[in-house]
Amino acid sequence: MKYARYRILAAAILPALLLGGCRNGAESAAQEAPPPAQVEHEADGSMVQVDHPEQFPLATAVAYAARSELVVTGTVSPDVSRSVPVISLASGRVVDIQARLGDKVQKGQLLLTVRSDDVSGGYSDYRKAVADETLANTQLDRAKDLYAHGVISMSDLQIAQDTEDKAKVDVETTAEHLRLLGNDPANPNNVVSIYAPTSGVITDQQVTNAASVQAFGSNPFTISDISVVWLICDVHENDLPSVRVATPRTSA
Repeated sequence: MKYARYRILAAAILPALLLGGCRNGAESAAQEAPPPAQVEHEADGSMVQVDHPEQFPLATAVAYAARSELVVTGTVSPDVSRSVPVISLASGRVVDIQARLGDKVQKGQLLLTVRSDDVSGGYSDYRKAVADETLANTQLDRAKDLYAHGVISMSDLQIAQDTEDKAKVDVETTAEHLRLLGNDPANPNNVVSIYAPTSGVITDQQVTNAASVQAFGSNPFTISDISVVWLICDVHENDLPSVRVATPRTSA
């Protein structure tokens, strides 16, 4: 009897153990398995959702023949042969500017005024030349009188005449220098006025108020005739066959 009871008990425990082992194995397999895949649906790119569709009217797409177009970078520059630099004949400080970059000016129009020490130096040279000429003229008159009385020779008279002639040249030269600076030799004012040498548009400006300028240095202004301009573009070598002389401009 005891032997039979043991067999029944063993038979009951064995299925329980097998059932527990199978259950644990299934749970372990479930834990090691990868998570299930989730499929995300891509939205239709041709469909757009807007808040107020009435603000976007529909238009019918139509076919049209498009011309080839070459887009390049470039600059519009004045013609060099039609540009005139405005130079200053005197060095000094700018005290007044009557024109600005982009202004259209006429020939002879006042552009700027410069206070210059060159006028003071020119006036000093002029007065010295006048004094030397006065002395030379007096010596010439004396030499003529002495030559008439036989006191000096013809050579001395010629030297006095040559000195007088050179003194007159110095007076004329220094006076002309003041006139070129825009001053009257009889009444200098230490100010040089610079006028437009031609009509056109100011395309370059290198001075401002209170700036200094140098005689025959950098040009305070450049005046250009912009009725004809240059269009300078950067074109790649591969695109050169598409560019021709007198190619019509396409509207944007």
